[in-house]
Parts: sequence; structure tokens; C-alpha cells
Amino acid sequence: MEIILKQMPIVLNSLNVGFLQTLKLFCVTLLGAVPLGLVIAFGSMTRFKPLNIFTRVVVWIVRGSPLMIQLLIIYYFPGLVLNNPIWGGGESGRFTAAAVAFIFNYACYFSEIYRGGIQSIPVGQEEAGQVLGMTKTQIFFRVKLLQVIKAIVPPMSNEIITLVKDTSLARIIALQEIIWAGQSFMKGSQGISGAIWPMFFTAVYYLIWNGLMTLLLGWVEKKLNYYQ
Repeated sequence: MEIILKQMPIVLNSLNVGFLQTLKLFCVTLLGAVPLGLVIAFGSMTRFKPLNIFTRVVVWIVRGSPLMIQLLIIYYFPGLVLNNPIWGGGESGRFTAAAVAFIFNYACYFSEIYRGGIQSIPVGQEEAGQVLGMTKTQIFFRVKLLQVIKAIVPPMSNEIITLVKDTSLARIIALQEIIWAGQSFMKGSQGISGAIWPMFFTAVYYLIWNGLMTLLLGWVEKKLNYYQ
């Protein structure tokens, strides 16, 4: 117990650094995937067949393959196959590659949620808007948008909670996120080796983070239940 107390400051400092990297990846993914998902959703709903088919195939591939494989391909493919290591070998390069993989992966998932929300709105509302002389853009933003947001919050909340845990996959390309930091003390780091107890603290970080996100998203969902 005395040894653990002595090691505690070192471990917590390392976990804090790893958690900040994890939190940064989470925020960047949301900022990129939320708008990109809407763009992809419009592509999958367009009447222009080539774009519609292409978008749906891309979404099918991304949703049907593991995120871990996508991370490995995006990070290693340019250097190993194209002889053009665009990401570089440093931590910033690994973070950029991970961010690109996460944004594109989650944008594809979000696009299906957006598509379901948009298509759930009765066609009669669009027809009524057209009768009133509104353009399709005006109908979407003034009539449909708030209803779509209300419909997609529950499934989007589930994906966001999943994203909290999926950030741990970034360690596959040696991004030094929080689990990488905790696991390093098992292998040997900063004079500490063979210690598994830091992994329990890593789990606590995720539990607290997930708890806060659940409360926040639950509050948002409750605020949007204006018909109840």
C-alpha cells in the first residue's frame, strides 16, 4: 500500500495527460463528424443516382468494417503503399490520422441517423410548405429541422456514449491516450513496472466521463420533449 501511495502522483499525472489527449480526440471527432454526417446523409438521399449509390456504398463499407482496421489503413497505407507518409511519425501525426479515421467513421454512422430522422417527417408537411410558397431550403430549416433534432437525439446520444469508449482504439497506432498511459505501467514506465492498479483508475476516468455525458445528453433529451 505504501508503494502505491508513493507511485500515485506519477500515475495520476500520466493518466491526466493521456485523458486530455483522449478528450481532445473526442471533441475533434464530434466537431467534424456532426456536420459531415449531415452532408453524407444528403448524398445518400439525393436523386442523382451515381452520387446516391457511391455514398451508400461508402457508408456500407465504413459501417461494415471495424474502426480498428480503418485506423490502421488510414495511418499506415500512405507510407507503406504510396511511399508518402503524410502523417509523419510524431504524436501530432498519429493524432491527425486518428482524428480523420474517427471523424469519417462516425460521420457515416451519424448520416444514417440523420437520414432516418429526416425521412420520418411526414411528406404532407413539405407539401404544405410548397403550397405556402416556401423553398425546399426554407421548409427544411423552418419546418423540419427542429422535428429532426428531436427525433435524432436518442440515437445520437447512444453513438456519442459509444465514442467515449471507442477513443481507446487509437492506441492501436500508438497514440498516447489514457489507456496507453495506464497500460505503460504494466510494461515499465517512469520507474514503475508490473503495476496493474493504474488500469482500475483508468476505468474510473471513463466511468465519470460517461456518467457526465449521460446526464448532459439526458438533460438535452428532456428539454426537447416539449410535446409531453
